[in-house]
Amino acid sequence: MSLAAAHPARSALADTPSPIREPSGSAAALAPDPAAPPLVAFTPPPARTYPRSVETWLEAQIALARQGFSSGSIDGVPGDQSASALRAFQQCRGLAETGQLNDESRAALELDRPPLTLFALTEADLASLQPLAKTWLGKSQQTALAHETALELVAERTHSSPRFIQSLNPSVDWAALTAGTPLSVPDVTREPLLTQAARIEIRLAERLLQARDAAGKLLAHFPVSIARDVEKRPVGELHVTLVIADPDYTFNPATFPESAEAQELGRRLMIPPGPNNPVGVAWIGLDRTGYGLHGTPTPEQVGRTESHGCFRLANWDAHRLLELAWVGLPVTVVP
Repeated sequence: MSLAAAHPARSALADTPSPIREPSGSAAALAPDPAAPPLVAFTPPPARTYPRSVETWLEAQIALARQGFSSGSIDGVPGDQSASALRAFQQCRGLAETGQLNDESRAALELDRPPLTLFALTEADLASLQPLAKTWLGKSQQTALAHETALELVAERTHSSPRFIQSLNPSVDWAALTAGTPLSVPDVTREPLLTQAARIEIRLAERLLQARDAAGKLLAHFPVSIARDVEKRPVGELHVTLVIADPDYTFNPATFPESAEAQELGRRLMIPPGPNNPVGVAWIGLDRTGYGLHGTPTPEQVGRTESHGCFRLANWDAHRLLELAWVGLPVTVVP
């Protein structure tokens, strides 16, 4: 089921006080006087109206995600990636690039609808789940490298931390989740892109990727992981040579010298597509052999851990990048 803009309704509070019990007296004396005013006047809280300015870091992360400024996994907790996304937004709006959610930034960063929505998995969603093999050989024998659990699937579709999704739905038994169960999740639905990128820039020191149009307008901002070894970090001008959604992956033992299994296998394996594929849901090849921009099965680690050489994004950001990329697109990598 797709994300909907509906928000859970607030239950109305009764404004009639309970009868007051006296220690003694007749039944008539105990009965409340219907003409008497209530002991406490109840005024329902005003309904939220939209658009409105964001008030918290959670709302800021959601509003930024809707506009293409990714702060990684949404969790409501400010951090380096959230600050980086906010600085990109501040730059676009001509604000001081502080990365701080100050009054000026709150006023500029608007929500056009409630930050949370109701979401439910379908029977097909649940049927698609598969345990993930522990070995490369086992992975190569699967029909797909799909999500393992309902929680993982929901978290990825809503660009969120699994732990945060659990905190929003404390009564849900994720191991026994059934289709149609309503879940409270961030609403990160974005408007479709109307243009492709004219240039991609990757900043190694800041571990970020930005896409701009021909006029220099920022179209997207994503955190990115870079190569562990400095000599494997290409600097300079590259170009896109291939754009593929849901790619398979060729496992090469030579790429994983730290893996005992890889060395024992001594042969290449074809790993099937899926969100838990080593390159996630997207492969954007570059004109440097073996290098590309791609997704990952571990979005929580993007920008925090390092890769074997490629540029790794959260699956939801890699999927968005597919909409922006085209063969021949210039990619500039700066230190």
